[in-house]
Amino acid sequence: MRSFQISVPDDVIADLHARLSRARLLPDSPRRPESGLSGAYLRDLVDSWAAFDWRSRERELNEHPQFIADIDGTDIHFVHLRSDRPDAPALLVMHGWPHTFALQLEFARLLPDFHVIVPSLPGFAFSAPFDGTMTEGVMARLMHALMTEVLGYEHYLTYGEDISANVSDLIAATHPGAVQGILATHAHFGTGEERDALDDADARAFFERLAAGGGPDGAYSHIQATRPDTLAAGLNDSPVGLLAWLVEKLVEWSDTPTGQPELVERRISRDRILTEAMIYWATQSIATSFRPYFDGGDEERIPPVEVPAAVAIQRHEHDYPESLALAYYRDLRSFERMPEGGHFAVAEVPAAMAGRMRDFARGLGLLPS
Repeated sequence: MRSFQISVPDDVIADLHARLSRARLLPDSPRRPESGLSGAYLRDLVDSWAAFDWRSRERELNEHPQFIADIDGTDIHFVHLRSDRPDAPALLVMHGWPHTFALQLEFARLLPDFHVIVPSLPGFAFSAPFDGTMTEGVMARLMHALMTEVLGYEHYLTYGEDISANVSDLIAATHPGAVQGILATHAHFGTGEERDALDDADARAFFERLAAGGGPDGAYSHIQATRPDTLAAGLNDSPVGLLAWLVEKLVEWSDTPTGQPELVERRISRDRILTEAMIYWATQSIATSFRPYFDGGDEERIPPVEVPAAVAIQRHEHDYPESLALAYYRDLRSFERMPEGGHFAVAEVPAAMAGRMRDFARGLGLLPS
């Protein structure tokens, strides 16, 4: 394990500014869908990116202790915020797609009574891509090894979002002796085969609603899973294309009113949005971030979670039935539907999520009452 500091080369920043200055932006299509990004908001973001003080932001990020660990031949980047309390509970906080570790840091800073570990998944940001097929099982194995073999935590709590939600479930299900509890805002879905076998009317209605939007809303996933390198070639060469691809999902999946993309900044500030874009651009990691979609693994059957669980349903899955949570999380300590906060829950409502995590740990006897 070695210390790490972010240091984007000057020539990368100069090249970025040159490309942004030559941006060829388009007006909205006449029949553009109301959801997603608008041309006007994209233009505003491009102008802001051109003026963005990256060096100042880089210094802020480097105030967080960062490290690189070689885990089974893969270099994994992570932030490790240690509590002043040596006996504080350890917490693994994982990001998904299209965000990075940086979007989870505000939440992590709000938990000084925990040892918080925020890794970059393989192929994201400053972590090397995995040399092989990157399934959920691979990610779970690497993250568990980071917590136990590298950092030496015998016990820890886990939290994941988006592609790491299943990873978090898998860690909790397969390492019950190490995982003290799991907090989930993306509760377990199960495989397609498992969903087809459900006889729960509420569960069927929930999955049917998701499937109904899966055509237009799932186009990104289809292309990332079928033609990832073709898409990545364009995004890796065009900062405007990259920005549009990333921000569209921040807008659509956050708790943001449809048709008002600029209101995403009520949940995720402009500085944080541009930080995400800058990390992807500087590390040229958009192609490897597609690997979980192309390599598959979302149809792996994950055993039920027997360790204590707290489920807080984010607003884009507001109708997720409690019966599903009870069936999968066999020691469900709490179930609620979040009044605000979407797909990027710990970034959108970090204080509320920190409160949930603290209450959960307190109920497990891991924090003083």
